[in-house]
Amino acid sequence: MKQAEPILSLEKISKHFSGVPVLDGISAQIMPGEVMGILGENGAGKSTLLKIISGIYQSSGGRISVAGKQVKINSPSDAKALGIAMIPQEFNLIASLNVFENIFLGQELKGPILLNKKAMRQRTQELLSLLETELSADALIEQLSVAEKQMVEIAKALVNDARLLIMDEPTTVLTSQEVTVLFKLIEKLKAQGVTILFISHKLKEVKQLCDRLMILRDGSLITIEQVSEINEQDMARKMVGRELNQVFPLRSEIQSQQALEIQQLSIKGLLHDISFSVRRGEVLGFAGLVGSGRTEMAEAIMGLRRRHSGKIWVQQQMVSIHNIKDALKHGLAYLSEDRQGCGLTMNFNLPENISLISLSQYCKGLINHRKTHQTAEHYVKRFDIKAASLNSELLYLSGGNQQKVYLAKWMDTQPQILILDEPTRGVDVNTKKEIYHFVQNLTEQGLAVVVISSDMEELIGLAHRVLVMREGRIQGELKAHQINEQQIMFLAAGLTSQATTTTLQRQESEHE
Repeated sequence: MKQAEPILSLEKISKHFSGVPVLDGISAQIMPGEVMGILGENGAGKSTLLKIISGIYQSSGGRISVAGKQVKINSPSDAKALGIAMIPQEFNLIASLNVFENIFLGQELKGPILLNKKAMRQRTQELLSLLETELSADALIEQLSVAEKQMVEIAKALVNDARLLIMDEPTTVLTSQEVTVLFKLIEKLKAQGVTILFISHKLKEVKQLCDRLMILRDGSLITIEQVSEINEQDMARKMVGRELNQVFPLRSEIQSQQALEIQQLSIKGLLHDISFSVRRGEVLGFAGLVGSGRTEMAEAIMGLRRRHSGKIWVQQQMVSIHNIKDALKHGLAYLSEDRQGCGLTMNFNLPENISLISLSQYCKGLINHRKTHQTAEHYVKRFDIKAASLNSELLYLSGGNQQKVYLAKWMDTQPQILILDEPTRGVDVNTKKEIYHFVQNLTEQGLAVVVISSDMEELIGLAHRVLVMREGRIQGELKAHQINEQQIMFLAAGLTSQATTTTLQRQESEHE
């Protein structure tokens, strides 16, 4: 029986940026209808390789063949013509347009005279129904959550019936229910002969979904293996090239002094009487499904959203926070879940990004660029940021290194209360470990840390307490042994059990 021809063949693919090697001779054959996992630490070259396949970058050397024919992929249009589509890790959507306009951007359906908007709306709604989302084809992108934007990117990739679909961290902002829907869709596409390249830092997902996996390290191919013949521990070891010690550090001792207290914070239609407090040295976790109000709560505390009621105490003093400047003055810092959309300026270099919020301390008439570079050097060493140079634009850094720059940017404001919204979205297992230990180091110094996360394992391993939100309200509180995936999901779904009868403690009981 004749062996099937590879849908994609890579032969000695290399890539350099400003003379710095990023990929070094990657060769692989991808078969029709298989799901190939691609693993590696941030900076290993995964996204660069996929951008070459999808025409965003051009390789510095090597050859690509599609269905046995050598091809040149000089642009995303070339890739599309070959049946290749990519769901990017960072969104490529126009905020001022609606969902169907984004999905058909550049490939609009035309009627006899004008654009056929009816047909585009109908096709978009079909794709959204396939993804089991209640999104409207007419919804504006700027009004969508991060998870909803991810669904739009997936629909955008499906519109052309691609035969090779590239997924770069597609599940990082999705709920478990949405991930289940996506995995069912992948199995359906696979049965239709569609090939999928699947990047994920969630090793359980790779084990569950993929047929084979490719592991990259420092731009080189380490191995290609059948998923059935490798466990998660070996995956992690081959990714980092060494044994991984405990990912989560030991929790710090909570201090008696209250760092932040929120009383009856409300936003009409979004948040309802949110009350909680967090002490110095404590990690307070927030769990909940998409739309539960966690991000809106953080934005309201930071003055990024107008609240209709609510009081804020910082270090036991009532404060007035109406904007980000007020929040900074009172020692608050906030890492948004959307680091590229809200946190970083991608065409700025490292010193420019790190000093952007704290710029006043570098100015005496003119910006002291020598001092901003010294500060950047300090944080590059402190966070082990991998970049070709300090002058590298953020656009060319991996997702994990971008996240470290984002952390450095806020740490340069000398905060006392740090709010982290999905802090390890799109970062590898080793960078996660670095971030977790950094959080522990901050709590040992007496900082209070609030972690909003959709990663159950992250909340269980990191937080002293977890508050679970549902429909804009705090549904319940979990402490110590109560913090587990089942109890978090019970509360997030609006259910209760004997193990979740502990209700949120008010300020006076917390001080007992």
